Amino acid sequence: MFLTRRHLLRRSALALAAPGLAKSGLSALVQPAAAQGAAAPGPAWRQGLSLFGDLKYPADFKRFDYVNPDAPKGGSVRMLGLGTFDNFNVVVAGFKGQIASGITHVYEQLAAPALDEVASVYGLLAESVSRTDDFSSATYRLRAAAKWHDGQPVTPEDVIFSFNALRANSPFYGAYFRHVVKLEKTGERDVTFTFDGPGNRELPQIVSELYVLPKHWWEGKDRNGKGRDVSLTTLEPPLGSGPYRIKSFEPGRTIVYERVKEYWGKDLPVRIGSDNFDEIRYIYFRDTTVAFEAFKADQLDWRTQDSAQTWVTGYNFPAVTAKRVIKEEFPIRNSGGMQCFAFNTRRDKFKDPRVRHAFNFALDFEELNKQLFYGQYERINSYFYGTELAATGLPGPQELAVLEPLRDKVPPEVFTTAYSNPVGGNPTLARDNLRAGLRLMQQAGYEIRDQKLVDAKTGTQLAVELLGDEPVFERINLFYKPGLERMGIAVSIRTIDDAQYENRLRNRDFDIIIHSWGESLSPGNEQRGYWGSAAADQPASQNYIGVKDPAIDALIDRVIFAKNRDELVAATKALDRVLLWNHYVVPHWSYRKVRSARWDRFGRPDKMPYYGDDAFPTIWWWDADKAAKTGSGR
Repeated sequence: MFLTRRHLLRRSALALAAPGLAKSGLSALVQPAAAQGAAAPGPAWRQGLSLFGDLKYPADFKRFDYVNPDAPKGGSVRMLGLGTFDNFNVVVAGFKGQIASGITHVYEQLAAPALDEVASVYGLLAESVSRTDDFSSATYRLRAAAKWHDGQPVTPEDVIFSFNALRANSPFYGAYFRHVVKLEKTGERDVTFTFDGPGNRELPQIVSELYVLPKHWWEGKDRNGKGRDVSLTTLEPPLGSGPYRIKSFEPGRTIVYERVKEYWGKDLPVRIGSDNFDEIRYIYFRDTTVAFEAFKADQLDWRTQDSAQTWVTGYNFPAVTAKRVIKEEFPIRNSGGMQCFAFNTRRDKFKDPRVRHAFNFALDFEELNKQLFYGQYERINSYFYGTELAATGLPGPQELAVLEPLRDKVPPEVFTTAYSNPVGGNPTLARDNLRAGLRLMQQAGYEIRDQKLVDAKTGTQLAVELLGDEPVFERINLFYKPGLERMGIAVSIRTIDDAQYENRLRNRDFDIIIHSWGESLSPGNEQRGYWGSAAADQPASQNYIGVKDPAIDALIDRVIFAKNRDELVAATKALDRVLLWNHYVVPHWSYRKVRSARWDRFGRPDKMPYYGDDAFPTIWWWDADKAAKTGSGR
């Protein structure tokens, strides 16, 4: 849960939260109520919500601890946009057109996450929130001062319109908000979300992530007199209520956001010390190599470096030597997850877990790490890698209490063996691993004939396609291919464009893809979208693997309905073990830091947020003195 402004609408970010199959018949229930006046009596109003335990910040808090309240306002920053864009409408982002980078700077949510707490949110558009003790409903009270950029107030009708628009037109949000069975106006500034049952403690916070759109604007006409349609892509700059608005743009090339000087929320505790740049400019490049050259030429200010090879060998240009460009790594503490080769188990050839397990023995990670990554990565061994939620060793007492009722429904290794990946790194180990993989294939009904791995009954060679949409992953697939071929598997590699790739994913038309599932520190309803049986046949879900397992469904429910943090950790670890021992994926590798490079013309707080990695550009600022020494680059 908790999509940040920075991560929303990236494919990996959508993966953080899609919860699964949408509940049919909801839209008829989500209508404004006629009642006006004060909200119905209920639990006390509070400044925010915490998933477990108390909020860190009191009702009268002035700011988050990790910001600089005296940060100067001004300057500009040039950020990288990759690919292209042809859409400003967040409602259809992810499945119609290409959404513009940074568009969520324009909008606000009901509440904002604190980057120094595991799972807490504080009022943004909403000044306060109340929820029932059994988590069956939550009411958000909007701030009287909340305004759109045209001066009109943000209203409950805007919230209801936004929810209905997203629910009806976005497969992602249709799934994410599936548990909301009623949304109504219950006071002059109050909206109440009613959920489909008690005990799901995450739901009051999930609805706080709703990006609120202006009903009056979307139901009005554009400058050509044509009615707007929230279900379509648009390049008309949208009306928002956030700290920035679109200043200018060239479709597919650049988009510039300007800080709204009269922004209504600039003095809110959740906004003090944030949104400090006068301009945020995204410059688009279709190729990462060209983008890196642009950064070196001081055409971009900030770069997050994903390539280990480039990080080690590429930053030897004069500006780095002169310390005009700063390389810095920021620890990742706010998320974890699984990146992997993922199987489409809907296909008969991948239904046997022994076959899937054998594929892991064909990947020599240690050699790959040495040849391509300069030894920088660690192998992933958990779906919650990098967090306290990752299963280690054998299950402890709390995990066993969760797993025992499912003993006859999960792989026996869950109880007897700590999960580990094969280890390679030299020819002897690589050969041993291939032999182990072939033994698993033989147990699954395959045999070697004429150096080909064939089905013993049909004589058909096992053939797979490694499908991707990013050229950067071709070298990974090319490294993996010979190991599979040495086992007698026929391997083809195909890289296609984004649109084709998305269509094939939706149609579940693939053998093996490279994919990542991001995990927050408080997993919950999104797990149904990742691994739940209902989501396996829903095209918009993140259950690409096609998992349909009643035991996993039961474990997901244990995660969602955990009553405290200890229960959540135990249930998540139990889920992790069962996923691992089903061998749905061949795990990849991870680097638990953000690699960043920047031209040295920016300032940041002395105390960075513990769960916020680099938090750029949100809480950084333009440093005029540094810029004078480095050169403005403008």
